[in-house]
Amino acid sequence: MASLGVGDLGAFLREQRRQAKLSLRQLAEAAGVSNPYLSQIERGLRRPSAEILQQIAKGLRISAETLYVQAGILDERVQEPAAGQPPTGVREAVLADSGLTDQQKQALLQIYESFRKENR
Repeated sequence: MASLGVGDLGAFLREQRRQAKLSLRQLAEAAGVSNPYLSQIERGLRRPSAEILQQIAKGLRISAETLYVQAGILDERVQEPAAGQPPTGVREAVLADSGLTDQQKQALLQIYESFRKENR
């Protein structure tokens, strides 16, 4: 099977899993995905959906946004405003909103970007 260009994501996931001292099976169980599927993601053979990335992030106890960036779903995070300062843009406001889940933030940012591309 040919690589789908997600090797960087796979290598990142493998490193995060190792740092968390989890076996492939342990992470697969914690994330609710099959062991073979997780292995294929780590080897760059499968491109996981945003929902699967969110499940994996929960299993690793890291931000789903981190995995979205690695997968190319989101651009690098713009620096968060300093403490006490309001967000300066749409992306920053969405990312800073603690009332939204990572999945909701990702969906809003995708919609926002699609509108921007449409209007270019």
